Amino acid sequence: MVKIAERVGRLAPFLFVELNKVIREQQAKGVDVITLGVGNPDLPPPPHVVDRLCEVAHTPTGHLYPESPGSPQLRRAFAEWYERRYGIALDPDREVEPLIGSKEAPAHLGLAIQDPGDVTLIPDPAFATYAAGAAIASCEPYTMGLLEENGFLPDLDAIPSDVADRATIMWLNYPNNPTGALASSEYFERVIEFAHQHQVLVAHDAPYLETIFDGCQQPSILAIPGAREVAVEIHSLSKSHSMQGYRVGVAVGNAEAVGALARLKAYIDSGIPTAIQEAAIAALQGPQEASDAYRERYQRRRDLVVDTLRRMDIHTIPPGGGLYVWARIPPGFATSMDFARRVVEEVAVVVTPGSGFGAYGEGYFRIAFTLSDERLAEAMHRLEQFHSDI
Repeated sequence: MVKIAERVGRLAPFLFVELNKVIREQQAKGVDVITLGVGNPDLPPPPHVVDRLCEVAHTPTGHLYPESPGSPQLRRAFAEWYERRYGIALDPDREVEPLIGSKEAPAHLGLAIQDPGDVTLIPDPAFATYAAGAAIASCEPYTMGLLEENGFLPDLDAIPSDVADRATIMWLNYPNNPTGALASSEYFERVIEFAHQHQVLVAHDAPYLETIFDGCQQPSILAIPGAREVAVEIHSLSKSHSMQGYRVGVAVGNAEAVGALARLKAYIDSGIPTAIQEAAIAALQGPQEASDAYRERYQRRRDLVVDTLRRMDIHTIPPGGGLYVWARIPPGFATSMDFARRVVEEVAVVVTPGSGFGAYGEGYFRIAFTLSDERLAEAMHRLEQFHSDI
């Protein structure tokens, strides 16, 4: 019998894998299933990005091994983009590390800076990879509940001092997945003060930072005084430039943490493929109008979902950013999974049960508005039909 590492045994089945099984079962019956479960944007990347990818792919050098930490040109492009967008000047050689998608940061950052037994502060509800990263690094997770009455922000005062002193990473994510909540500069100032006091690295996972609605403001955490000493921010081109299949992310900020991550990655992967790096440079340096167009389209879709749910008397708070609507399950359902299962079985619409994001997500469900306007409208029509029948 093959021995399996204990860390792998601690990993729960990834939520979307389980949802895909349900989808396939329905599709095997010939049912037209509409999936609102995964935030996989349907909008295409800007044309100049695709053109650059094809151009480099047709050159002999486009197929060589890339530089593991990203080419100097890509690191510089990320640094310049950050300065233009957020007014933050970064050293491209010390404070910028390109990633093969932002998802790898929660999985690898703990391995780079934590020792077994360290505490990882993890929000709940949250993206499952934060807890998985703690398990992979053999760290102890501590859950920070995100409560609606607190604006879905962790209550820093509720973290026991002994836990805070043992913690080495705090994960935050704003605009938040799954709740759509934003964090203010004032809240981030409290986070940075907490991090300095307890010597915790704040890892701000911010792939939705370019997807904010209604003219609201969501700062980069690195804009807060003192953040560079205790924080890294994770960004991605998946949402801002609709390049999710390209797998391009970046970690920026604290030079020691970024350097440790780069050193670890040198032994794990060979970096982002060369042609995709060049496409990413084109995305960062080229016209940015597409990002504004994406945001406008997503806001219209968000409004469609929120308005429909309100007609159904389902409680929801319009998300300030991100690609999801977070809503309470209707009365009469024992769990969020019960609700999600009934919806897919009766009207062939897949929503994500809140329990998949942690214990504090129970009682809620998530809708991703990342499919075409027509399909989204049909899905919401089906949900109204389902609600009228229960």
